[in-house]
Amino acid sequence: METMAGPKQDSKPGFVILIAHINMVIYSTCFWIQTGVMPYLSKRLGMDAIMFGNLQTTFAVIQLLGGPLFGRFGDLFGGRAALSLAYFSSGFAYLLMGLSTSVPLLFLSRLPTVFMHGMQAAQMIVTDLSSESERAGALGKLGLSYGIGMIIGSTTGGLLVSNYGEPFAAYTAAAGCVLNTIVVMKYIPANTKPVIVTKENKSETAHSKSIFSVKEILRLLSIPGAASVLAIKTITGLPMGVFQSMFSVVAMDYFKLQAEHNGYLMAYIGVLQMVMQGLVVGWLTQRIAEKVLFLWSVLLISLVGLATALMTNIFQFCLICIPMSLGISAFYLITNSILTKIVPPTDTGAMLGLNMCVHSLIRSVSPTIGGFLFELYGFSSFGYMQFLVNLLVFFYLLIRSPN
Repeated sequence: METMAGPKQDSKPGFVILIAHINMVIYSTCFWIQTGVMPYLSKRLGMDAIMFGNLQTTFAVIQLLGGPLFGRFGDLFGGRAALSLAYFSSGFAYLLMGLSTSVPLLFLSRLPTVFMHGMQAAQMIVTDLSSESERAGALGKLGLSYGIGMIIGSTTGGLLVSNYGEPFAAYTAAAGCVLNTIVVMKYIPANTKPVIVTKENKSETAHSKSIFSVKEILRLLSIPGAASVLAIKTITGLPMGVFQSMFSVVAMDYFKLQAEHNGYLMAYIGVLQMVMQGLVVGWLTQRIAEKVLFLWSVLLISLVGLATALMTNIFQFCLICIPMSLGISAFYLITNSILTKIVPPTDTGAMLGLNMCVHSLIRSVSPTIGGFLFELYGFSSFGYMQFLVNLLVFFYLLIRSPN
């Protein structure tokens, strides 16, 4: 017989989760400050759209390589170590970005992002400290904190770039990451995982002590439902990834937005994301079965793609962002919840690492696909791709779902 106890530390779960949310606000703020820096710094250094896409691909491939390692690292060494590594890596990357005076140096600044998985680390902690029935809502509230940081970071980033230049904005983001690391070291317990005790009174540990183990990855993928959810997430997420990877170029070339105005637009999207993830999706999951929401979120994403293809101005885009945020938030939160429920508590970090690999894989190929489509077929091709791919996924899920 097995029993489950809470973390060994004296820290109350509610307090630890609160600190994780504060960390997420700071992390998101810093990330979106540097996101506002990147397109304008790259343009000042003479990069064209294709080279900028290559830079985005480099970032995604590096994160793809680091995702599984980071997840296993968190399972083996605990939440404090995982968060500290994520924030230190972020700060170092932003520092190198601020020091970049050439294109090779800007590419070099992407290397530390191999462990820049702040959201994944926070998801690990919230997963450890929340029950399965509250999982989707708890993960959604992380989106609320992320959205607050997105609003602050997008607005602040645009103002800092416009008034003080790209390097100063990057240094500000790096300083925020240092602050985050200090908060983690002081307030986050070393381990947040529940201790599963067998009848022999021994704690159950991870199946392997190795940070990287192909056998462990294959074992996780063999769990019923894991591979199919990850595959659907990859297929559905690819069109959205193409749009997101090219959005900074679209904002400058299609909508003709300046850095400050682009910051305001991203802040608006942040507000929508904050409301949808933190409030609306959690409310929906309490009233509608996750599998039903999963199905209809795919259809909503498909219809949003069609609307995106037909839009002609920034006002229409702002309206489309409302259902877009709802569909994307519901889809990602529900898939994250499903994936963390089908594995034992000792493997949630590794599964979230595989989940992060999906995002990184999408980001690694999206800029190349996006640059090709944008040059040959224009902005509307992103929307038509999203519409058709997700419509096919919707019918596939509808046919497979029980009556």
